[in-house]
Amino acid sequence: MNTKNTTDKVERKKLKRASRKKAAPKPKRASGVARGSMKKKVRHMVKGQAKR
Repeated sequence: MNTKNTTDKVERKKLKRASRKKAAPKPKRASGVARGSMKKKVRHMVKGQAKR
């Protein structure tokens, strides 16, 4: 949904809501997939090492 050319905030909101209603519903997440699976993983620091 491209709303860059719409300057009026209320009008843009209407357009976005309408397009959201039209869009196909998102599929449910598979049971084996964790919620944060796409998150960048934190590398564990070695003891005694400076963080920054």
